[in-house]
Amino acid sequence: MTYRVRFTREAERDIVRLYQFVLETDPTDWVLADRALDAVRHAIRGLEQSPFGYRKAPAGNPLLRELIVPFGSAGYVALFEIEGNDLVTVLAIRSSVAVPTPLAKRTEP
Repeated sequence: MTYRVRFTREAERDIVRLYQFVLETDPTDWVLADRALDAVRHAIRGLEQSPFGYRKAPAGNPLLRELIVPFGSAGYVALFEIEGNDLVTVLAIRSSVAVPTPLAKRTEP
């Protein structure tokens, strides 16, 4: 079975913000920013095939999960929810180093 993956507006803004953060660190390193974006895209594609294979988020909802996206010395964490038999919604994406609030508490549709 293949799942359709969609993003909340917040998750879309998170991706833009993560890309901009890499460029703010070194405005000339477009290659690194593109590699970070590619790492997120590649990891998210895994949700299309097996969203239940990722760790459960600490919120107590078995359909709320976290995807670890390795990148560099840290990486990212994507919070997502499995909705029905064919839909996964990415709710938020944060740096795995500094997550300001628990991802599991962020559930904007």
